[in-house]
Amino acid sequence: MEKSSGKKNTAVFISGRGSNLKSLIKYSKTKKSLIKIVLVISDNSTAKGLYYANKSKINNIFIKYSNKKSFENRLLRLLKRNDIDLICLAGFMKILSGNFIKKFDKHILNIHPSLLPKYKGLNTHYRAIQNKDKYSGATVHFVTEKLDSGKIILQKRVKIFKADSVKSLKKKILKIEHKIYPKAIIRLLTNY
Repeated sequence: MEKSSGKKNTAVFISGRGSNLKSLIKYSKTKKSLIKIVLVISDNSTAKGLYYANKSKINNIFIKYSNKKSFENRLLRLLKRNDIDLICLAGFMKILSGNFIKKFDKHILNIHPSLLPKYKGLNTHYRAIQNKDKYSGATVHFVTEKLDSGKIILQKRVKIFKADSVKSLKKKILKIEHKIYPKAIIRLLTNY
């Protein structure tokens, strides 16, 4: 696959509605974009994000997750075939193995809906509200073998109000996620 104007060939992995994918596609079409999204991979055949990929004429593929090893081997072949320089996880609900991370040997980013290292894993908004936190937010970080533990690239926080519910907090944080993911990519690709 040919590189266009020095932009990094990027693959986005999704499992669901794809709102971060949508914002990354929007960013990738701007003049200042440093990435070209050439591949979208989902482990869920009904992920709404596949619709955005189709709409933007981005090569996309559903890979059934039956076992980790064969799933990851297939991923690695696809990434190599598409000359991928960067992987962005955007609501991808599978944990990548250390073996996969080693073999890919390039940057893998993830966006997480909390102020890491707080609230790794799931139910982040519920946990933040239950603990009466004053702030929550979103974090873009490098992917390592350990869940949500890689070096932080960018974080942004939002205030949690007494009236906030899990739903309202999720909505507020999603807005932030859409802003900081492209910024984190710019920071990464201009500093590394």
